[in-house]
Amino acid sequence: MPTSKKFISVLFVVFLFIPFCGYSQPAEANDTTQNKVILAAREIIQAAHTCALITLDEEGNTRVRTMDPFLPEENFTIWLGTNANSRKVKQIKKHPEVSLYYLDSDASGYVVIQGTSELINDKKGKKKWWKKEWEAFYPNKAETFLLIKITPKWIEVSSNTRGIYSDPHTWQPPRVVFE
Repeated sequence: MPTSKKFISVLFVVFLFIPFCGYSQPAEANDTTQNKVILAAREIIQAAHTCALITLDEEGNTRVRTMDPFLPEENFTIWLGTNANSRKVKQIKKHPEVSLYYLDSDASGYVVIQGTSELINDKKGKKKWWKKEWEAFYPNKAETFLLIKITPKWIEVSSNTRGIYSDPHTWQPPRVVFE
């Protein structure tokens, strides 16, 4: 009897994990997968509320900080607000290539956006991309508030709950490349 219980337990474990075996997608997503990846990216970004902005400092070291982004535009352009005197502004001027990292709210997946950043300092944009809760941080908003516009080159998404899996050999998630 103990042997049959062990056998049944092993079968149970094997059948439990079969749905997760062999499911992967190529790194470059096909059209159907691209739509799924883009939809998942939007869902994760909306649920995340914050992201990590990764830049390079003057010595070539990565610098990471939490940001309060706006939701992406249709083409996945991302807008952020910052202090014009912050280190990230100097870093972006020297190295405009940046990454954004969004963790899914239940930690089951993530989005990485690789793109080119631009510093924007115009009244119309600053009015459009402003959050009232930022007022305490920018008492002299006209001089200290600056926008960061990130134009995506590509996004990668991994989300087990949405059926988007990384390559089992390279662990690279599906990627959508923007023109």
